[in-house]
Amino acid sequence: MTYFLENRWTPDPLPAGTWEIRLINLSDAPLSAFTLSLTTITRIMPVHEVRGARFLRRVANFHEFAPLEGAPLAPGASWTFEAEGLFRSPFHRNDAAKTAWLTLADGIRHPVMVGDLIQGHAAPVLPPPRLPEGRLTLPFALLPWPNAIEAVPGDAPVILHMEPGAARADLRLALSVDALHGRLFPAARRLFQLSPAPGSRPLAFRQDAAIPREGYRLDFGPTITLSASAEEGRRHGLLSLAQMLHGAFTDPAFKFPTSGRIEDAPRYGWRGCHLDVSRHFWTFEQVGRVIDILAWHKLNLFHWHLTDDEGWRAEIKAYPQLTAAGAHRSADTPAMLPQLGDGPDRQGGFYSQDQMRAIVAHAGALGIEVMPEIETPGHAACVLAALPFLVDPDEPAESYHPVQGYPNNSWNPAIPATYEVLETIIDELCAIFPSRHFHIGGDEVAKNAWLESTQARILMQREGLAGTFELQSWFLRRVKEMLARRGKVLVGWNEVAHGGGVAPEGTLLMAWERPEVGIDLARQGYDVVMTPGQAYYLDMVQGPDWLENGAGWAGPVPPEKTYGYEAEGAFPDDLRKHMRGIQACIWCEHFTTAAWFNDLVFPRLSAVAEAAWTRKDNKDWLRFARQVRLHPTL
Repeated sequence: MTYFLENRWTPDPLPAGTWEIRLINLSDAPLSAFTLSLTTITRIMPVHEVRGARFLRRVANFHEFAPLEGAPLAPGASWTFEAEGLFRSPFHRNDAAKTAWLTLADGIRHPVMVGDLIQGHAAPVLPPPRLPEGRLTLPFALLPWPNAIEAVPGDAPVILHMEPGAARADLRLALSVDALHGRLFPAARRLFQLSPAPGSRPLAFRQDAAIPREGYRLDFGPTITLSASAEEGRRHGLLSLAQMLHGAFTDPAFKFPTSGRIEDAPRYGWRGCHLDVSRHFWTFEQVGRVIDILAWHKLNLFHWHLTDDEGWRAEIKAYPQLTAAGAHRSADTPAMLPQLGDGPDRQGGFYSQDQMRAIVAHAGALGIEVMPEIETPGHAACVLAALPFLVDPDEPAESYHPVQGYPNNSWNPAIPATYEVLETIIDELCAIFPSRHFHIGGDEVAKNAWLESTQARILMQREGLAGTFELQSWFLRRVKEMLARRGKVLVGWNEVAHGGGVAPEGTLLMAWERPEVGIDLARQGYDVVMTPGQAYYLDMVQGPDWLENGAGWAGPVPPEKTYGYEAEGAFPDDLRKHMRGIQACIWCEHFTTAAWFNDLVFPRLSAVAEAAWTRKDNKDWLRFARQVRLHPTL
């Protein structure tokens, strides 16, 4: 590596301190007539002071600088400059430049190796372990933990075989759980087969209409009997057997029941996990593995965040421009510049309609509903880059900026074509996703969006609307009508309720900004899924220490906090009917590799899964900490 970039931050002056950037030329040739580009979550704001460099431009997290006029940068020499006027103080070592490159006068680009952000005023301490050693209450590898269990541990059978006469549907279901286990743990032993064998133990299936649809009962004896009222419950019972066998085969501390009973059913009906594939594109195969991991944890809803400012990931045949122009970023595409973790070369991708159908089918076979999300009206920079006819030509190019720093990034409610495009997109996605739930975003619209759009001002005057959020609600009510005509429930982030909101009937909102928001929404009559950043956002840093990974806006979210958080919390009894369940969110600004994913998502995804399934009185942090080490990873 011939060029290296160092980041240093000091807290003075308040409120956000000073960011120092140092480029070292380790090549054997002088460096002249170049620009330095980098991506960083700690952004330089419009009001700023940059010393020692020319600040050429910023688009969201993309920044570009040039040296002041002077001599070339000699071999072994360095160029240092400073910036004040930052978006906020950095929280952790990955809050400055993530990637960087040089562009020479002839257009040739050279990669720059980037170091961690260093504190200039104090030495960091090493973070403590994220999990205690833990201890087992019963030696069974069950996660989430069942709500009623009395069982005697003993040796595990070599394999389980199906009792003669089992229905073909039950045989197929058992083998599908075995196949899931094999995909997650490719080197592991098989768990189920159809015929008896030396050392095997029989498994029988029984129908019991009194058991809740997702519940099951396991009775252990010479024959193991799985009772349930529906396929969902049988699958969950088979997963419990699979987990206990896997634990007994993997770790000598775990055993298998020789006698006793497990009676179990989930605490919440909505047990979800969201995945952002816009900020970082995850391949079709990786998304399939995420689905497998959710199934192993008995989660039942996959929230597929298919679009955001940084990329449009769903093939729409009526508008191929959405993926042709909106699914990739590069230094050569001014409307879609590199963002966090990107280099200058073209990167990104999208899912074909056949691939999306395949994900829906794969998830459905595992009892998981797939809910698509397309962001409206905000977080739509990729849409406007791909379909510029949706922009009011009289609106100034940078008349508003949301919190992420993109200029003018919202669908304009006053452009008639907006609704034609949305109707078409919704139709194509409804043909792919059978879920009754359709997520339309609705979050983080800049508070002054559209106010300098001539067409928007005319619309606001005609409809008697005051300000951005009343216009947003007017827009979202039209989107809700589109979805209602197609038999869909509108799902959105909690800001959908701003500016008058939409009718609570047929609407479900996700409380993410802080836990109290969920209660406020329930009081307004909305059904609510709790997904507060302070507990269930799996991109959040897992400790306060500078050397931890992740985002920090919601504060540190260690695994114990995620596990112990009670989403029902202060919900009054009369509002609990509106609390549908809980959901983890995997936002991917910081996720540039599978290793980053695994570091931040686990074990907290397992903690959310147990919080969604296991009643409060049956939770045990130390027992969880001992068991969760068996979890699969991406």
